[in-house]
This record gives sequence, C-alpha cells and structure tokens, in this order.
Amino acid sequence: MTMEGIVPLLKPPGLSSSDCVVDVRRLFGEKRVGHLGTLDPGAAGILPVCVGRAVRLFDYLVDKDKTYRFELILGAATDTQDSFGQVVETGTEDIPAAALEAVLPRFRGEIEQIAPAYSALKSNGQKLYDLALQGKDVPEKRRPVTIGELNLLQQEGKGRFLLEMTCSRGTYVRTVCHDLGHALGTCGHMGGLLRTRSGPFSVDRSFTVEELRTLQTAGTLAQTLTSCEDALMQYPALTLPEDRLIPTKNGLPTDLHGADKRPDGVVRLYCDGRFLGIGRVEKNRARLVVHLYD
Repeated sequence: MTMEGIVPLLKPPGLSSSDCVVDVRRLFGEKRVGHLGTLDPGAAGILPVCVGRAVRLFDYLVDKDKTYRFELILGAATDTQDSFGQVVETGTEDIPAAALEAVLPRFRGEIEQIAPAYSALKSNGQKLYDLALQGKDVPEKRRPVTIGELNLLQQEGKGRFLLEMTCSRGTYVRTVCHDLGHALGTCGHMGGLLRTRSGPFSVDRSFTVEELRTLQTAGTLAQTLTSCEDALMQYPALTLPEDRLIPTKNGLPTDLHGADKRPDGVVRLYCDGRFLGIGRVEKNRARLVVHLYD
C-alpha cells in the first residue's frame, strides 16, 4: 500500500536531518521524502518529514514559525556559537536573571542577524562552513528574521539560563545566544537546543525512529502520518461548483462570484466533495496549483 503524508519525527542529538530522511525513506518504502527545515546534528526535536506527494507541500509549510527551547551559557563564546565549537572569547558569567530579562525586548520583532561562519548558507556556490573548515575568510551574511516571542523560563545555574523562542524560518538560535552575550556586556553561546514546534507539528505528538520501526513491524506505520489535507488547515477552504471538477483538474481557472469572492492568496481547493489540493486565488479567479487528489 502506498503511504503519503507528513510524519512528525523526533530527531535525537547526533543525527543529521539527512540521516533522518534516509531512515524514513527505508521505513516507508518511498523515494519521495524530504524534511521541512533542517535541525543541526547536535539539536533535538520535531522534524516534520514529507512522504510521497506530500513533498509538493514544501513551499507551503517550510516558512511557518518554529518554537525552540534552548540553553544560554554565558562567559564563553565559541567559533560555532554552540557547545561543539572551540572557545574564542571569555568573559564574566556572573550575570543576574534580571539583567537578561532587561535585554530580551531588543531581540523581539524584526531584527537583523549575521549568519554564523559554521552554517549551510552559501557564498559563490560554497557553504560557509566548508570555507570555515578550510581556514578561508568567511564573508559576512546578513539577513532579517522575525522573533515573535523570546522569554526566560528559568535560571539553571551561574551563567546558565533556559529560554523559549518562537521565530521565523532561517533564524539562528545560536546567533541569538551569541548576540545576547554581547548585549549583556560579556559573551555567550548556545548549550542544548530542542525544537518543540514546527508550523502545525509539535514535539509532544512526534515519533522516534525506533517507534516507527516498531509500528512498521506491527503493520500500523500509516497511523503516524498527517494527511496532506490536514497539514494545510491553516489555509482557508474553497469549494467550487461540481461542474468545475474536470476543468479544474485540467488546470483551467474558475471565476468566483457572490459569496465565493475572496482576497488573493492560497486556499485548500475542493470540488464535488473531494479535496483536490492547493489552489491560488488571483483577482477573483481560482486555479489548482498543486495536485493532491487520487
């Protein structure tokens, strides 16, 4: 039986996101597999993995906000901005929680980040971390990101704090830690990192690879999949008249009238009681842009 949808995988520390994709490909017996947003090998948490036709949803799901819990360690900065790198700067770790609370508002909203040297961003076709590993100069890459929430959860010890952040795609949590250290007049880096939410998927409803293997043996692996339709519930539904089923499947647009008129944007498209896929409305005309029907 062909299975498709999104499996909410719980990635452990030590595995790359690509390793997880390989595991899912083998377990589901499907070549078309891809994840929705890389997690660094040392990080853990929710890694939604698309299976089968669900890979067509990448552009519609990957940009959704993500939530992280992470440890800020003050008193040392590393070349990778996390605990796996070499210490390149030291400073005081004796910073009170109140001082940290006071600087957090500076990091909320739209901010500009300088991507870490050890990152997968590219310069002239080469990944920055490849340039860094070769000892070459790494060009500065700046980009805007949005942090919706950034809150201190608790102090874990001298110079060690647990925080939670909700942010846009492409935000480097370790860079936030690095910049927080400097904002406090010292230096810092990221300790542990757990992604608790990625778009509509949360860590409390995820599966480890070991759990997937057990379910595969039991013949119940399909129960782990979120359907393409359910994964798109953040988009409004639009139902077309029954006589538009064949034209819609053939890629022809449908004019919207009366109550069906709506703003331009992405919709879940239905016709004749069937979910067809992702539609796009432009100037009161709806067209099917991603086919997901059988």
